[in-house]
Amino acid sequence: MPHATCFDIAGLGVCTLDLLMRVPEFPAGESVQRSSSTRLQGGGPVATALAAAARLGAKTAMLDRQGDDWIGERIRSELTSFGVDTTSCHRQSGASSALASVWVRECDGARCISYEPGTVSPMQAEHLPAGVIESARVLHSNGRHEAAWFTAAKRARDAGVAVSFDGGAHRFRPETREFLPWIDIAIVSLDWAARCSGSEDPEKAARAVKDFGPELVVVTAGLRGSWILSDSAQFHQPAFAVPDTIDTTGCGDVYHGAFLTGWTWAWPLDRCAKVASAAAAMNSRALGGRGALPTLVQVEEFLLAHPTS
Repeated sequence: MPHATCFDIAGLGVCTLDLLMRVPEFPAGESVQRSSSTRLQGGGPVATALAAAARLGAKTAMLDRQGDDWIGERIRSELTSFGVDTTSCHRQSGASSALASVWVRECDGARCISYEPGTVSPMQAEHLPAGVIESARVLHSNGRHEAAWFTAAKRARDAGVAVSFDGGAHRFRPETREFLPWIDIAIVSLDWAARCSGSEDPEKAARAVKDFGPELVVVTAGLRGSWILSDSAQFHQPAFAVPDTIDTTGCGDVYHGAFLTGWTWAWPLDRCAKVASAAAAMNSRALGGRGALPTLVQVEEFLLAHPTS
């Protein structure tokens, strides 16, 4: 029996807490320098995509495990403040949650990241909550909690729920090709697509990724824009360059959340891509992956003021 739809997007991934500092330069050795701005903010590709989607008005739910420490509590409370349902974020007693330190270089927004994964054990298939995946329109993930991923994808497929995958830069592993036949929507960085396909050309890489099984492939490349490929459409969406960019942390994740929001609302693909590009650009005007997540009204105003990319 089909499940009633409760969520637009359910996300399976790992949440972190990020300590972000904007600095003049990355150190080459021992040094002391002053940060021009600092922020403590939740992170993680899937979690940030859900926060962006919720900010636009989508109904979202996060599936993850955190420790019962202050970091885990901060992660959950911030997601809740954006409107993300955290009922399926399990608290593991006595475990520490993931923490990352992110240095953002002032001159160009480049990032240097170090992280402590914490001691939370990965989700297993038996940890997946009943009904949440089946009640969503999309299951979004980036391959984390691999022991639970295939079960989650199968449950989604059996329930008629689309499976979305985030292939981030510097995160390609050859074994992740095994995910692709289970994926309906692949939104991947050019770096990921190139490593997967062997081609640096975005269009060729998109076609190669699509040949593995996804019905819709989006290849993102920062200021170069994004390439969208499906059975019914193929086009390039230019990026929106904003002069007051501060930090590009999480822009790809915001793109994912906004694109999937539009997709679940049955928008045409060109509108999905345009809104996603605008939301990502708008978020770059503050420190952190969730520093300036826009509402849908704000995105519409931005697009009126920037009719062309």
